[in-house]
Amino acid sequence: MTEPTGSTPAAEEAAPHLTALLEPAGGVPDVVDTPAALERTIAAFAAGTGPIAADAERASGYRYGQATYLAQFKRAGAGIALIDTAALPDLSAFHEATADATFVFHAASQDLPGMHDLGIFPAQVFDTELAARLLGWPKVGLAAVVEHELGLSLAKEHSAQDWSQRPLPAEWLTYAALDVEVLLEVRDGLEVRLREAGKLEWALEEFEAIRTAQPAPPRPDPWRRVSGSHVLRDARSLAIVKALWEARDAEAQRRDMSPGRVLRDAAIVAAAQAKPASLAALVQVREWASKGTRRAAPRWYPVIQAAMALPEKQLPARRGPAGDGPPMPRLWKEKRPEAADRLEAARTVVADFSERLQIPAENLLQPDALRRACWEYPGGGEAWVREFLASRGARAWQVGMLAPALSHAWEAAGHPEG
Repeated sequence: MTEPTGSTPAAEEAAPHLTALLEPAGGVPDVVDTPAALERTIAAFAAGTGPIAADAERASGYRYGQATYLAQFKRAGAGIALIDTAALPDLSAFHEATADATFVFHAASQDLPGMHDLGIFPAQVFDTELAARLLGWPKVGLAAVVEHELGLSLAKEHSAQDWSQRPLPAEWLTYAALDVEVLLEVRDGLEVRLREAGKLEWALEEFEAIRTAQPAPPRPDPWRRVSGSHVLRDARSLAIVKALWEARDAEAQRRDMSPGRVLRDAAIVAAAQAKPASLAALVQVREWASKGTRRAAPRWYPVIQAAMALPEKQLPARRGPAGDGPPMPRLWKEKRPEAADRLEAARTVVADFSERLQIPAENLLQPDALRRACWEYPGGGEAWVREFLASRGARAWQVGMLAPALSHAWEAAGHPEG
């Protein structure tokens, strides 16, 4: 079989004259927001044929969590459906009626968790964003992919709106409908390109991995992800960050509001740095001087006081819990020089495949799996590498391609015990 190849970059193939995609060919349908309307929609999609284009709109910057507020679908013979999932949060009947269909997403990993919450568990998935990555396209956003594949320009100005508001403006509904209007045509074109490049089987493995991926486990100490908190060096400051983060999270959940709209990260870090001795001192801090934050300061200051009063033994550790992975690569030369040599060799191998196949390195092999393999390799050649990569979730095509090359490079770099 001919070795898989890359694909001509979008910049070289982009049509010189684009046609603006302003509205769906069949018009924007009415929003499905009643059980009766949902029943009619389900019947239409059950009678339709072929794959189903799917998308979801959230309100991440406005509401707490990642709930879906509008779900969009399109299928041949059924047209487009815009389903108000705030009014109709259970779409399990839709799933049952379309259980054998392939669902086509752009960036499926973003939309599948919300679909699962609605009761939709696709039997097969096609991801147009991931397909474009495997083809080596430099721009893989939906608008760029539609432009490259179909020569159509697709506006994306409403992607970050508050989709929880009702009623939804007409222009937002047009935008939502257009997200699935040509997704099936894009999928068809990308499938042809993947087949011609010898990458279709790889893509199918990737799609299945996304479809069956398990939810990520909760992060330990999520409060340590407060933006800017890395500048804090003492445990007392970290205690203030932790206390404010926990109080903010509880308030955001109670009000169903994005935590950043309840209290900005910058205000949390500034309070932790200042360690204000009074409410008056807190509102003198620059990040607490805006009208809204200043007005809310009396609610937050007791939280700061409580953190300031904690006994030393109850303060959080200055460093978060250690993960189960290897240390930072910059430390390898000192701690395990033979692993550092393996990492350098591995990066060369992956970079070579990436350039030759025009596939981003991170899509050839997850960087964490590569680092762990370099750190833990005990010898044993290709058999060990194959088993280890598979245990870290690498797909069969990745293992088959990289295991021989990596093991050869590592043996050439020297015995693991050096």
